[in-house]
Amino acid sequence: MADAPILDARGGDRALDASRDAGMLARIRERAPQYDRDNAFFTDDLAELRAHGYLAPRSLTAAMRDQRLLAAHGPATALGLTMHLVWMGVARDLAAAGDDSLQWVLDDAAAGEVFAFAISERGNDRVMSDSLTRADRVDGGWALTGMKIFTTLSPAWTRLGTLARHDPDPARGESGDPVIVHGFLMRDDPQGDPTATPPGVTVTPDWDTLGMRATQSHTTHLDGAIIRDEHVARILPAGSPGDQYTLAIFANFLTLIGAVYAGIADRALELAVESAQTRTGMKLGGAPYAHDPDIRRRIADAAIALDALAPQLEAVTAARDAGVDRGLRWFRDLTGLKQRCVQTARDVVDQCMHAVGGAGYRSTAELSRLQRDVLAGIYHPSDPESVQAAVAADLLGPLP
Repeated sequence: MADAPILDARGGDRALDASRDAGMLARIRERAPQYDRDNAFFTDDLAELRAHGYLAPRSLTAAMRDQRLLAAHGPATALGLTMHLVWMGVARDLAAAGDDSLQWVLDDAAAGEVFAFAISERGNDRVMSDSLTRADRVDGGWALTGMKIFTTLSPAWTRLGTLARHDPDPARGESGDPVIVHGFLMRDDPQGDPTATPPGVTVTPDWDTLGMRATQSHTTHLDGAIIRDEHVARILPAGSPGDQYTLAIFANFLTLIGAVYAGIADRALELAVESAQTRTGMKLGGAPYAHDPDIRRRIADAAIALDALAPQLEAVTAARDAGVDRGLRWFRDLTGLKQRCVQTARDVVDQCMHAVGGAGYRSTAELSRLQRDVLAGIYHPSDPESVQAAVAADLLGPLP
């Protein structure tokens, strides 16, 4: 049974508390190096966090704070669970707006199902407004054919959110413009095998990366995989910026991704401070490096940069939780927040590597792993070019 939730006046019911859950967080931190070395999925972390109630829906502010704390202990675990929590946030946001079309998502999550994403495709830089995967209408649903990359939680998902493009075929009596079908594939194995995949779904275990290794974000091949009609979330015009459903995905994904990288920077700063207080130098007469003005400057600069993220994360999540309508301005605010979190985290980790010195460069050093993990932030959408385009469009209007 999950522990009693933590009541947070602004953030709703949080799942984690640094003091109360210190033992569990310590175990997650202890397991992280082994997952990284073995390129293995965070199976034990998932089991413990699921039993703790971490996969339950909650306000975006609460989820953001939880993710930042979890990432400071197990970055890849936090990044992996971001994908599940995004769908919880999307279903919650729609329900709050009076749209209960994804209530079944919340019900399935309450029953223990794990949700994940299969959105990314090689060669598709339009992310959600188009797709290289084909969707064909069949009795009772849609058959999907294509390939998805970076499918985080591949070993564990039971519900896979995805999308595909349908081009009407006049030969089949279809007409109209191309559309994007958004929906969920089900991993329901009657034999209870958690590794089984539904018909038409093949997972290639090819995740062997520089960092964030425990997410096990394998490639997913779809060959006529069926999304049943009752699991279709939206059918939107191809190329469209979308509706409240799309905005909810952007809002939850970008904010929780930002929180993960802020959490990595939190831990890097802790390690730099610990090193400065314990490492000594001859030029200091045997005193700790905490007395070295250059080290003090680096650590102070890192802290100042990191301090700026909390107010931004808090303001954006509070506005989303309050249902503030910013229209298209939301895309500027959300993509900018993600970009600032990722870039700040990279800068902080870099400063901390300088402050810690050669010890941090060892492959066994936690800070070395954090430096590899933090680099993954540049590969999540939205990339810097997309952020700049969103801001320019908000300020200058769209290009002709």
